[in-house]
Amino acid sequence: QVQLVESGGGLVQPGGSLRLSCAASGSLFSIYTMGWYRQALGKQREFVALFTPGGRTQYVDSVKGRFTISRDNAKNTMYLQMNRLKPEDTAVYYCNAKHSIPGRDDEYWGQGTQVTVSS
Repeated sequence: QVQLVESGGGLVQPGGSLRLSCAASGSLFSIYTMGWYRQALGKQREFVALFTPGGRTQYVDSVKGRFTISRDNAKNTMYLQMNRLKPEDTAVYYCNAKHSIPGRDDEYWGQGTQVTVSS
């Protein structure tokens, strides 16, 4: 059973930075697409960024140039560096692992970490 544990959330002022971490229970990065999603209060969960097993990254337009997704294979940990944060980035951020082989529907979520951007 895959387990994902997020950390690093908190309260930050607009323009500030945070780095989120997602620790995985095993060596997932070679076969799972790893991603970050977020859900603001009263809104649907939305995609933020992903990292494929092949190393390709993808971002939602609203965070391009401000957020960077990365991973440390040795530590089985994925990161989301968030710079120039805005109040609209306030949300619970979730780590996601989705099996990359077509037809496999294995998908896992972390418990989420709160990010609040406010002065």
